[in-house]
Amino acid sequence: MFTELTDAQKRQYIDAESAFRALEEALHEASTVRGAMFWRTQNGTEYLIRSSVTGLQKSLGAKTAELQTVYERFTERKAELQERVKSLKAAVQQDQRLNRALRVGRTPKDVIAVLQALALAGLSKHFLTVGTNAVYAYESAAGVRVQADATATRDMDLLFDTRQRLQFATQLQRLDSSFLAVLRKADKSYRVRTGQRYTVVNQKGYEVDVIRRMAKDGDPHPMALSEHEDEIWPVQVGSGEALIAGRRFDALVIGTDGSMARMHVPHPLDFVRLKKKLSKSASRDPLKKSKDGLQSEIVAQLITEYLPQLSLN
Repeated sequence: MFTELTDAQKRQYIDAESAFRALEEALHEASTVRGAMFWRTQNGTEYLIRSSVTGLQKSLGAKTAELQTVYERFTERKAELQERVKSLKAAVQQDQRLNRALRVGRTPKDVIAVLQALALAGLSKHFLTVGTNAVYAYESAAGVRVQADATATRDMDLLFDTRQRLQFATQLQRLDSSFLAVLRKADKSYRVRTGQRYTVVNQKGYEVDVIRRMAKDGDPHPMALSEHEDEIWPVQVGSGEALIAGRRFDALVIGTDGSMARMHVPHPLDFVRLKKKLSKSASRDPLKKSKDGLQSEIVAQLITEYLPQLSLN
């Protein structure tokens, strides 16, 4: 049922995860000094100007010793963080080559690309990867690979957290983008499926479904992810509330080409309970019930054998 990674593969995963996490932290710190600061002379007086990445400018006041210190600290901090990000990106690129050489990962490249696009847009926290692809996060954390039939799928399910819809909309406005445009950063061929507007499909036939909890607490229904005309409309699912309200888990997942991404998923114990429930549901598609049962059993055994600390949570 499980194939353990070799010692060399495990060491490489640990090293890659360490470098990747350091890069995530550095990028987060760098986001606090985005834009620029500069001095502008007006009517003989110098003013400190803060410029955003979108070009908006704000005066912080006439030049004083305090503002000079603010300017110097900002400039030094920005240069320091830019150098750190540059160095860590080089380290992550090296790990990507080693991941590929040692065959550390097997997460589908389409999945990695979508997760990378979400992270680049600052939208990762608004989504959970649910369904079959979540198994890649669990097996990565355990240092094993589960049997292939438990991970076989041609689509990806993203659960949108409607509780954070205002923050999500604000971020899209900052990007001046639709959510579909964000996904097209992963693959420019993604198009919304006619008659099924919660699904996008690329030219290879790979699908991404965007789902949501049943409307409650003022959730708009129906709802699009932005006001752009050609946009995704998440579909309601009965299990959405339990997944959104439940515990979260994350792991670094690695693609077949060595590329890496952070995957946010339901806690493994919650995944087991949900899949077990679905496997016994009379309303569940009979073609999916056997796979639900298999995934429930596999992840439960994965926890017992490799992630016992999680059973204490």
